[in-house]
Amino acid sequence: MAQVGVDAVTKMWGAVAAVDRVSFAGEGGRFLALLGPSGCGKSTMLRLIAGLEEPTSGRIAIGGRDVTNAPPARRGVAMVFQNYALFPHLSVAENILFGMEVRKAPRAEREERLAWAVDLLRLKGLLDRKPGQLSGGQQQRVALGRAIVAQAPVCLMDEPLSNLDAQLRMEMRREIRELQQRLAITMIYVTHDQVEAMTMADQVILMREGRVEQDSTPDLLYEKPASIFAARFIGMPPMNVTPYADILAAGGTALTPPAGADPAGLALGVRPEAAELAGAGVPALVEAIEYLGADTLIEARIGAHPFIVRVQGKTQARAGERVFIALSQSAAHWFDVASGRRVEA
Repeated sequence: MAQVGVDAVTKMWGAVAAVDRVSFAGEGGRFLALLGPSGCGKSTMLRLIAGLEEPTSGRIAIGGRDVTNAPPARRGVAMVFQNYALFPHLSVAENILFGMEVRKAPRAEREERLAWAVDLLRLKGLLDRKPGQLSGGQQQRVALGRAIVAQAPVCLMDEPLSNLDAQLRMEMRREIRELQQRLAITMIYVTHDQVEAMTMADQVILMREGRVEQDSTPDLLYEKPASIFAARFIGMPPMNVTPYADILAAGGTALTPPAGADPAGLALGVRPEAAELAGAGVPALVEAIEYLGADTLIEARIGAHPFIVRVQGKTQARAGERVFIALSQSAAHWFDVASGRRVEA
């Protein structure tokens, strides 16, 4: 099982840092997700690990070996691209074995690995088809097959599900996770979709503007966000983050801010499911109701700030109504407004 280590890696495009002193360690045999919005540097970071780009500074190690200046073929990695990168004129079998053909692997070895991949990925009966004759999910399996027959200890995936519909993405999430666990390979997976990262990964690297915003497990990323950005990026709907001074101005709260912190410089974060409508609390105006079946989103406003409350089932609240939102001390997250960073209670 190959560990992947990134130490203070920077990649400059002219005067702009696409990746800015990024450091993290991915344990061998684990699933690591690089998560963030478009332009945050996650795909550039993946290409640096693959050797498709050269870092301006810093060090990259795979399996304890420094590969910072090594060519892609000597890094022990396989890669699955966003557009699958299948050759349209080659059959499924030829696409899967293309890399082994280039490396002139023995025929018996090629046939053995092809049979193994076909069984693992349920591609039986499709080997003679061209990519244009396959569904999106089948093309994705072929791209995965080409990666796993290389039997590289590290597999890199760059937003591989972004071209699939919602139902197929859900199915492929489960299949990719099961495949990674069955093969016990180290997988680094780039995505802008928080659902993919939260449901698949053992470790999530949340990136923002070329830097690591937070490096943690999915549950800690949700339960203990390190910044306002992390709090708002993770969760659907996202966390409510409101200046505490405006909460106080609205009236009706008895929450205690962290000791020693200036309440005027704090923002209060509350997950929508951790708030509720009650007979007393912070006054708010309901602006819209979204009924989702199992639960309902109440889109309200506290002063000038939007605030969403998630309640089970259907609600009696209506748009234009004045309500009270009850907030719990145990569910409160505190952030410094100036820095955006978490303040521990």
